Amino acid sequence: MRTDPPTPAPRVLPAEIAALRADLSTASYLTSTVEALLGPVATAALRRENPVPALRRLEHRQEPAAVLLRLFTLGDDVPGEQVREALPTLGAEGARRLGLVGPADAEETADPADPADPSDPAEPAAPEEPLRALVDLAPYSASDDAGQIDWWIASDLSELATGRPLGPEHVLGVGGASLTLARITPREKVGRVLDLGCGGGIQALHASRHAEHVVATDLSARALGFAAFNAALNGADLDLRQGSLLDPVDGETFDLIVSNPPFVITPRAAAREETSWTYRDGGRAGDTLLAELLRALPAHLAPGGSAALLGNWEISDPDRWDAHPRVWLGTTTADGVDAWVLEREQEDPAQYAETWVRDGGVTSRDPRWPALIGAWLTDLEFREVAAIGFGYLLLRRPEHPTSRPGVLRTQQAPGTGSGTLAVHLAAGLHALDALESVDDDALAASRPLRAEDVVERRHLMPGQWDPMLIELVQGAGLARVVRAGQLLAATVGALDGTLTLGQVLGAVCALTDADEDEARARVLPAVRELILDGMVTL
Repeated sequence: MRTDPPTPAPRVLPAEIAALRADLSTASYLTSTVEALLGPVATAALRRENPVPALRRLEHRQEPAAVLLRLFTLGDDVPGEQVREALPTLGAEGARRLGLVGPADAEETADPADPADPSDPAEPAAPEEPLRALVDLAPYSASDDAGQIDWWIASDLSELATGRPLGPEHVLGVGGASLTLARITPREKVGRVLDLGCGGGIQALHASRHAEHVVATDLSARALGFAAFNAALNGADLDLRQGSLLDPVDGETFDLIVSNPPFVITPRAAAREETSWTYRDGGRAGDTLLAELLRALPAHLAPGGSAALLGNWEISDPDRWDAHPRVWLGTTTADGVDAWVLEREQEDPAQYAETWVRDGGVTSRDPRWPALIGAWLTDLEFREVAAIGFGYLLLRRPEHPTSRPGVLRTQQAPGTGSGTLAVHLAAGLHALDALESVDDDALAASRPLRAEDVVERRHLMPGQWDPMLIELVQGAGLARVVRAGQLLAATVGALDGTLTLGQVLGAVCALTDADEDEARARVLPAVRELILDGMVTL
């Protein structure tokens, strides 16, 4: 696969970065501004990697934010005079010194092994000379407990801007996986955070808002260069280190570890040079990189520390979708660390191959498509893979030393409800720990509460009074739907904190003539699961 050599990461020049920050703020180069400029149709199309509606909307717009979007995201050639007007403090020459733009007619990209000396001023460009972005510079908006977030994130240009497949050293911007990991990461105030495989640094930037010290590591020097630039541009202080997986933090522990590791299962044989991208390929066969990481990670969790990771795993037997995670996390739980594996979706081998070949910028019209798809299918067939799971892997070391082994919970949970998912998942991890010290007698003596977002749904044949099916439905969290009998539904419905669980269950049994011992044996385990799901709280 032919790709142009990558440009160097943008340079960290304090004066120029301060000028850029001021210009981007003055231009209101924000997500909200971009969406207003584009309108709903072009915004939605751009999210689908279709730039045509956006280019049409911006064709005659001269606002600074419109010029910057055309230049940095859409890959448009922009006259130097317009760039100067959009970046009046930095200027086009300052943008060139930072490595953000270059002449539109340049035939070759800069040699990343021999970048220009940042102290050398760029040659002034003629006002009419068109300029072209060398990197993507996009606004990013979010919110957390500390308030609204408006950042700018630099990354390599996407295939949308270049019209070419991604190069093997590509540094991603903020994509779907990055957003997912940010949504599931707990945001309590902590001391030390590790962002493992940081890429351009978006998770580390989020962590800098609630941690005293953030270490961000990556195997790619270019990725660390982008992370350094993004940290400087957005006023964050990051400890950046180069190396593979946990090597750069040997012997260190953290209160929180976040990672979107290079987990993509990639053919290792014939088409190696055609299928390898550093940002997603960890250089291992199958899903063994994730296995290696999860076995080593617990040693780096401080007491009370937690970890949130994304991952893929191979499934040979559809009835045992969690076989690989269970093997990997066996040593983790033996070390006293609790783990929760949530499978969010599955793909068959053909779907998986299509997903990741397209991710590299190769479509079904490309002559390489059959060979690439074939390489993936051959690789997966060799290991008898029937499906590939994707989901979250959450770990937590109990705050206080304990002799008990860790608890491993695996769950298929494709839904998402309202509310903050990170808070829900953190509560589930804490509940894993808390319930281990609560036996059935203690649970029956407690006064649990039904969560406010839980409702009961009954399915009936028309004209009948007795339901065919009763379901407890969660509105928040993972939007769980739990089948329930009359006993469980009635018990959960009465959990308002007034009576103990045992008293509620006794009253329900008295009303229904159910045997209390049998009811207890059926209902208490179900209530434990509801507590772990956040549908009932202790």
